[in-house]
Amino acid sequence: MRRAACPAAGQGQVSAVGDDYAEIRGISRDPLGTLAVEGWLAWPETRALVGALGDGMVRFVGGCVRDAVARRPVTDVDAATPLTPEEVMARLAAADIKVIATGLKHGTVTAVIGERKFEITTLRRDAETDGRHARVEFTDDWIEDAKRRDFTINAMSCSPGGDVYDPFEGMRDLAHGVVRFVGRAEDRVREDYLRILRFFRFWGGYGRPPADRDALAACRAHAAKLSDLSGERVRDELLKILIVPQPAEVILLMRGHGVLQHILPEAGQVTRLRLVHWLAARGVMTEGVVPDALRNLAALLDTDADGAAAVAQRLRLSNAQTDRLVALAAPVEAPNPDREDLAREKLLRRVGPATFRDLVLLGWAAEMAQSARLSAARSRAWQALL
Repeated sequence: MRRAACPAAGQGQVSAVGDDYAEIRGISRDPLGTLAVEGWLAWPETRALVGALGDGMVRFVGGCVRDAVARRPVTDVDAATPLTPEEVMARLAAADIKVIATGLKHGTVTAVIGERKFEITTLRRDAETDGRHARVEFTDDWIEDAKRRDFTINAMSCSPGGDVYDPFEGMRDLAHGVVRFVGRAEDRVREDYLRILRFFRFWGGYGRPPADRDALAACRAHAAKLSDLSGERVRDELLKILIVPQPAEVILLMRGHGVLQHILPEAGQVTRLRLVHWLAARGVMTEGVVPDALRNLAALLDTDADGAAAVAQRLRLSNAQTDRLVALAAPVEAPNPDREDLAREKLLRRVGPATFRDLVLLGWAAEMAQSARLSAARSRAWQALL
């Protein structure tokens, strides 16, 4: 990606305006970089969307821009527009594009083009928020819309021609592994307390130590508010945290700043989490063995079957997820290289191949956590069970 020079140090500083917002000095409305029009920007479906809405009426926003700038794979493509939802639907219909009114109240519709779906949201500003939900007003100002984003790396937008707009220095933060809130961290967290968990998730996926001090202070100050959020919202973020590249380090950071105990006080086996994730990600290199959020959650828990079931209920897991979590966190019996082949085969038939493999990984990780170092022969014996 071609990029303009970063602003000099001191530009883009934050100054408080009023009680609950911040004005950023030095905001640029001009593009500060360029993406090549290839990959997702050149998909025929993307070009069809642009053709329907009008080149000057749409930009791509959020994760697709962030990941394109970071040279990571892009899967989901979201767009923003100054057009009202009704205008968006009318233009899509005129172009014979299927449209789904997914969230008109929030200004969002979904365009279905071939096998791809695009969420298109009208530019917005927050009119009112209670820390869980925001009441929004539509606007035609791209900067106002960017101000309501959570992190600088998520506040970038990209024109159909590849021009990258970066009002809050997200490109620089992305390059340096900095995850920070747009404007004052305190204000962004108070707008939606789920952003506490989102901060740790994005730090785990894009950040490098040390984590932003202002962000950590805001998360620490409002951690108790996480108990006001629905179990579903907490669950979705927690499961994403558990499959970042190094989930144990994120969990330790959450614990150290008083966040973890408000959502998962049963989390007591961080070393086992670290090891089971390492085994699945890099340790065994066995086909079909990949990191898994629910397996990692089971590894982290230090509780019995009733405690695991209570965690599942609190996080609003499905019945199937609940059964799996309980089976992994508090198994009735577990595979072990020392057991006779017949006993292992009976267990395999009873629990099924997937659960058996999960139990092997969890048992292997638990033994590694208790031993200074497993012998090569012992590790081969565990791997043979997979």
